[in-house]
This record gives sequence, C-alpha cells and structure tokens, in this order.
Amino acid sequence: MNRPEATRIRLALADDQALVLKGLSALLVDLGFEIALESPDAERLLAALPQRPVDVIVSDIRMPGLGGIGLIRALRESGDATPVILLTTFDDSALMLAAIEAGAQGFLLKDAAPEDLHDAIDRVARGETLLQPVSLGPVRALLPAERAVGQAHLTEREASILKLVAGGYSNKASFEFRVGGSQNRPESGTVI
Repeated sequence: MNRPEATRIRLALADDQALVLKGLSALLVDLGFEIALESPDAERLLAALPQRPVDVIVSDIRMPGLGGIGLIRALRESGDATPVILLTTFDDSALMLAAIEAGAQGFLLKDAAPEDLHDAIDRVARGETLLQPVSLGPVRALLPAERAVGQAHLTEREASILKLVAGGYSNKASFEFRVGGSQNRPESGTVI
C-alpha cells in the first residue's frame, strides 16, 4: 500500500496515550502515509501546524485540554480548513453529533480495521466526509424533529448525512457518504 513519495498524504496525529500514538504512527507509515507531526494534545498540535502544514489531521476525540472537538473548533476559528478525522473508543452518538457540528470530516471508532482507516484518510484528503455510525437509537432520540437539526446549526448537507445515519444506512464496518459529488444516496454496496 506504499505510495510514491511525491503523492504521499501528510498527516498530523494527536492522542494523549503514548502507546496509541506511536502504534497509530507506525501503522500509518506502513500503510504509505507520511507522518509530519505527532502530538500528545491538541494545543501542541495547533502550535506546530503553521510550521508543518499537513493534508489530514487524525486525532483522538477525548484528550486533556481542548480534545479533538476543541481542536477542530480552534482550527476553523483561525480559518484553517485542514480535514480532521476523529477517533474514539466510545460508541457515543452525542460525540458523533458534536464532531459533525464542530466540522469533522471523519469519525471512526478505534476498533476500525486498518484498511478502513486507510480508506477514510484517502477519502477525507479528497474532500469527502466519512462517518462510522454509533448506536442509532440515541441519534434518533437526540434529533426528534426537523427543528432539532436546525438547532444543532448543521449545514443542509450535514443534516442529510445525519438523517441517513439515523435511518440505519450502513455496511459491515462503516457508513460512507460522498459529499463532494452529486450523489445524494449511499454508495453501491451499502446494506440497508
């Protein structure tokens, strides 16, 4: 899966657990990505990004300090649109909604297969959004009516994605939805 040096996607990684950070870094290098930055927290990553710009940021969602969601908010407030994939060990629909609202382009559970993470990074680098759903019942409960979507300040596209997630669209590993193209439905191969 290694790619030529000139086409390698440059990544920044943030995770407060040193073993996870080093393991993730080694895995992603083996998958053909270039690791430009590794950080144990969002604050140090934000400080280093101006000197070492990257194509995609992969961050733990829950870390001391800003955490992954705070990282995204700080990036967007500064005008930085670098795509961010948030990783979590928690099957928590509230976290997914907070990630979407903050502007995450990807949301994956940490038990995703390496191939799924590879695909997510490639797709997010191309401008797509990828969400791995958590339990869908709580998502429905958090969005009882159309009005609730508007209160979350979601874009029309994000609301469409969220409705598909709440509607149960998924395959074995993840729910994928292209936001860059003209498609308004899950890709072929999706099990309904």
